[in-house]
Order: sequence, then C-alpha cells, then structure tokens
Amino acid sequence: MNDKESFAEKYRIEKSSELVSQEKAVQEVKDFLKNFPKKKALVLYGPAGTGKTSLALAVARENNLEILELNSSDLRNRMKLEQILKPASEQMSLFKKSKIILMDEVDGVTGSDIGGIPELVRVITVSRYPIIMTCNDAWQSKLSPVRAKSKMVEMKALDRTAIARILQNVAEKEDIKKDPTFFSQIATKAQGDVRAALNDLQSYFSGENVLVDITEKRDVEDTIFNILRRIFKERGNFLDLFDTTTMSLDEILLWIEENIPREYKNEALAKAYYALGNADVFRGRIYRNQSWRFLIYQNIFQSAGISYSKNMALPGFTKYERPKRVLKIWLHNQKTEKKKTIARKYASLVHCSFKRALRDFDLLRPILKQDAVQKQLKLSDEEIDFLQK
Repeated sequence: MNDKESFAEKYRIEKSSELVSQEKAVQEVKDFLKNFPKKKALVLYGPAGTGKTSLALAVARENNLEILELNSSDLRNRMKLEQILKPASEQMSLFKKSKIILMDEVDGVTGSDIGGIPELVRVITVSRYPIIMTCNDAWQSKLSPVRAKSKMVEMKALDRTAIARILQNVAEKEDIKKDPTFFSQIATKAQGDVRAALNDLQSYFSGENVLVDITEKRDVEDTIFNILRRIFKERGNFLDLFDTTTMSLDEILLWIEENIPREYKNEALAKAYYALGNADVFRGRIYRNQSWRFLIYQNIFQSAGISYSKNMALPGFTKYERPKRVLKIWLHNQKTEKKKTIARKYASLVHCSFKRALRDFDLLRPILKQDAVQKQLKLSDEEIDFLQK
C-alpha cells in the first residue's frame, strides 16, 4: 500500500459512467457541453465527497478537451480574476481540440465589495470556452448573479450501500480483507461523503486506529484528522473550520504543532511555526488577562495562518499522529496522582498532614516499599508498581 497517495486520488474515476448514483448529473453535464454556448457556465453543487471535480475531469477526458483547473481560493478578487481567469477564457488550447475551465470551490470568490463576483460574471459572459464551477452551497446570496448566468446541476450524497460497494472494490485492489459489515459501518459514518469514507479506510489500515471509530456516524462534528487534512492539504481562510468540532482551540493547537513537520518543509515550515507561535502568544494573553476577545486572533493564526504558509495545495496522503506533549502531560498527571493517593493513605495511618507526607515522599519510599507497610496501607497493585519504579 502506498501511504503517500490518497485512496481518493488513486482511485478517482476515469470515465463519467463509473460515477456511482449520479446518472442524472452526468447526463446534464454532457448536455451542457453539447449545447455550449447556449449556456457558457455550469455550477456543480452538492455535499463534499460526491464526485463533483471527478465528473468534470472525466467528461473533459472523454471529449478530448484540455482541462484548466483553478482553485477559487487563489482567485478571491477582481485583480486575480483578471490576471488568471480572463486570459484562460480567451486563449486557445495548444494540444486539444478545445478546453474546459474548471473552477473548484467557487463559493470562495469574494463578494461585490472587492469585485470578485461581478468580474466572474463578466468573464462568463465573454468566455470562448465552457466554465464548470463546483461548490458545496450554491444558494448563497452572493452567488445569485453567477446562478443567473449558469446551468445548475445538483450532485446527491451517496447512500450507505453505494459507498460500501466502492470501499469493497478499493479494498480488493489493496488486498484488504474485511467482512461486508466493516465496510457498511464506515459507509454509515461517512454520511454520503465518499472521500471521507476512503480516507477513513486508508487511515485505519495505515495504523491510525484512533482515527476510525466505525461504530459511530460522521455527523456535523468533524474529526481532528479531517480538520488537519483541510488545513495542511488545502489553502483557504478556514475561519469557521473549528466550529465543526467540540475540541478546544488549545487542544487543536497541540495537534497542529505535532503534525506540522509531517507536511511542511523549508520556508513553509518556518512560516507555519511563526503563525503557530503568534496563535500561542494570543492564547497566553487570553488566559493571563481574561481577554476572550483575542480568541478570534488565535483562531486566525492557527487556521488561515497555517493553511497559507504553503504556496499551493499539497497532494497525497499523510498519516497524522496524536500530540506527544499531551501524552507526556497525561503520564505525568498519572504519576503524580498515584504519589498523592499513597501519601494520603500514609498520612491517615500515621496521623500526619498530607502536605508533609507528600513533601517527604522520597525519604519515605524505602519504608513504603516494605510488604508489611503496603498491607497496612492497603495499596493497590498499580500503587505498588509505582513504588518499585
């Protein structure tokens, strides 16, 4: 198994007919290309992981069309749209008969205050080539002018049976042997998101047992591993990304700190640690002065700050790990707790203060190691083991 390549990329469909349970959307995209320029733009919308980008790439391949793929996070205002999208919509393809301009995450383009949406509408109007845009929520008010110029095609979340079948096919190719119930449980958790299901399958068999709890459904609360993937792999503001989890900003900061070196190198690594350091500075001010208004700045630095540390989105699959600092703190707390319980038992037996017993613990250790004393104190096996270390 290649841990560096994600299953979602490795097993991306080659033909539009391979897309599961999206027959209507496939046909509508084909009709759009056939009837171009009756409509010059098409918006593929629907939940994450339903195959929007894969469908666009597949129909381009089937029609011998060049695909020019742009990410809306890099086209957030009028100037960028003029520099990149406008020339792309006017220049001929060099090697294919024509081309498709694919614009992922169009809901990332800014509103009319910076000119992004009006410029996008203008480019659609004059484009010589079909423009396909993808987004999760096509019904935001700012996208109203785009909807008026575009054909709208919805892609549905897949049901559990369809996702389980995809997982089984991938498992066979990867020589992963599990009973059908296992795949059904992962599919149930995915809640219609094929990409999330494939990530869970890959993570489980890459040693990240903490990632996949196949007994629970994936609902509005996201896992820390998917949050890390979005921050590290994609480029975006992500200011509301942490709203999808019940984890605190402080705990997420530790996860980010642990996994930065697994994703970033050189200048990107330095920028990421600088952003994380700023997040920690504001975290300190929050707790020191009770200035909770600074939470927004901690959020900005450890979300957008980390994400924009790299120059481009990162491909492939990375195995993330739990923060070791948390583990060390937990182990220290466990050690301290056993010390306290033994000291408390000793203080009660000899009628001295708990503080004194705790202060003199190292002096008392030889006495506490005696079998007769341990029986009198009624020490547990764990407490006895602690004394022997």
